[in-house]
Amino acid sequence: MQSELSLLEQIKQDKIWEFPGGIHPPEQKSLSNQTAINDLPSCQRYYVPIKQHIGSTDDILVNVGDDVLGNQALTDANLAMTVPVHAPVAGKVVAIEPHVSAHASAKPELTIVIERSDNQKTISAQPIKKWASEDRLTLATQIKKMGLSGMGGAGFPTHIKVNSAKPIDVLILNGVECEPYITSDDVLMREFAHDIITGGQILQHVLQSKICVIAIEDNKPEAIESIKKACEGIEGFKVKVVPTKYPSGGEKQLIQLLTGEQVPSGSIPADLGIVMQNVGTAYAVKEAIIDGLPLTKRVVTITGDRVSASQNVWALLGTPVSELLLHAGFNPEKDQRVIMGGPMMGFAVLDAAMPVIKTTNCILAPSAYKLPEQGVEQACIRCGLCADACPAELLPQQLQWFSKAKDHEKLEDYNLFDCIECGACAYVCPSQIPLVQYYRTSKAEIREAQQEKIKSDKAKVRFEQRQERLEREKEARLAKHKASAEKRAQALQKDTSAKDKIAAALARAKAKKAAKAEESNASVPATVEEDAAAARKAKVAEAIARAKAKKASSQESSQSTDAAPEAETLAKEKPTSENKEQPESQSSEQATPSADELRKQKIAAAIAKAKAKKAKSD
Repeated sequence: MQSELSLLEQIKQDKIWEFPGGIHPPEQKSLSNQTAINDLPSCQRYYVPIKQHIGSTDDILVNVGDDVLGNQALTDANLAMTVPVHAPVAGKVVAIEPHVSAHASAKPELTIVIERSDNQKTISAQPIKKWASEDRLTLATQIKKMGLSGMGGAGFPTHIKVNSAKPIDVLILNGVECEPYITSDDVLMREFAHDIITGGQILQHVLQSKICVIAIEDNKPEAIESIKKACEGIEGFKVKVVPTKYPSGGEKQLIQLLTGEQVPSGSIPADLGIVMQNVGTAYAVKEAIIDGLPLTKRVVTITGDRVSASQNVWALLGTPVSELLLHAGFNPEKDQRVIMGGPMMGFAVLDAAMPVIKTTNCILAPSAYKLPEQGVEQACIRCGLCADACPAELLPQQLQWFSKAKDHEKLEDYNLFDCIECGACAYVCPSQIPLVQYYRTSKAEIREAQQEKIKSDKAKVRFEQRQERLEREKEARLAKHKASAEKRAQALQKDTSAKDKIAAALARAKAKKAAKAEESNASVPATVEEDAAAARKAKVAEAIARAKAKKASSQESSQSTDAAPEAETLAKEKPTSENKEQPESQSSEQATPSADELRKQKIAAAIAKAKAKKAKSD
């Protein structure tokens, strides 16, 4: 509690503290702050990106071919870090497609293209007139519904900041606008000071803060006077004038200027009880709550030596940059550069079809003489000027080395993400090293690596959860089976007849299974073996028969050869009747058995052949 009181007491004093580093570039603000805010003429087509803030996007509420009214919501806002976008004009949705984005990369992003109609009708306003009697949640919901996000920085959703869970003591409205050339907040404070203070009162009511400080640089005397006049008689509002120094408009630097407190690395201002909003955001809050109008336009500075009429205009969101340049009398030189934002933190417009979005505060068309292009990068001479100029007290030289080496661990150790990318280090570098480009690239790489790690960790968790689930299911099945087995065993113990029946059934099943196995084993293999044995036997018999036939034939021929001489000898002799009959009888006896045997052998061979042939056919 003591630190909170000390903080409030410090702010109530007229003291302004210092922040380290900083530079003093040429201001060049008089080019565009000499005239009142003009209305930019309408164009034929508006390109409304569905995402114009830090956070996520929600469902698109329109389709190609739909007629829309002015101020009609084009996207939903159900998610926490989402704000909707609204139609800047009445017309027809002619496309929902990727279009060049308002980003340094110019990477195409999903955009709703509206062709303006002649009949400009708008939806009815939804104001909350008695806002002081409404609760915080109702007002924060209205702010979200009207599509408000920060208009002086990266576009953080306003409803998230104002709905802080931590107690907030100090609300700071940032009207410093420290970057050269830009004067949109300056002229807005001059012409709409009462609206800005009313928006500040609404924010203070939502935050329940004890004091509201409006901070303005001392090079804006007219704006200072207007805001002081608007604050007269309002309790809890205080105007603080800070010295002109870049980047005094940075969130952490301005807090240090006003309070003497430093926001620790890795912390946010809410940790100190502080919330900061841009004066343009405060004006939009007044319109959203009291007028019931969504955020569809903003003040944009069109300036630079290559436009004939530098000025500030009310530009509808979705207006192409080419329309702003045409309105201001753009006269490009050779290799002309156009920058969205200021010369320090802005980025090159790679395509003139790039649209104005909620964070667009300036379109700069400088001459090469006044704003020379970045020269050729040379080796670092270790002069230390970058470290002297750094308002975050970082070591830019070391950060560049680690960025080149892609040493992400060292970059985080050296607090890379405390860098506000103000460009002061690159501005003073004699070697013309584009230090901020190195830091932006490394930040993107680290964020991408972190996202991949998050995805990997989630996948690992899902896998482990699946394995645990499968293990639980397995254990449950085993437990169920075990319980069933135990139940059956208990039932068997109680019922012996049932046990006998089960045993008999098991025996029958085993016997049936054995019979089937024996039958399957004996059927096919036995037949094959028998056929093979029969074929072998037939072949052997056939061979034996042929051998016998051959032997018999040879014996018969030899016997006939030996009998011929004997017959001749006997014919020459004069045999007796007894001797005559005896040789004839013997020869006939010897001849007759040989013929019979031969026939029998031939018949046996033929039978064997027939059997062998039959066995083969079977």
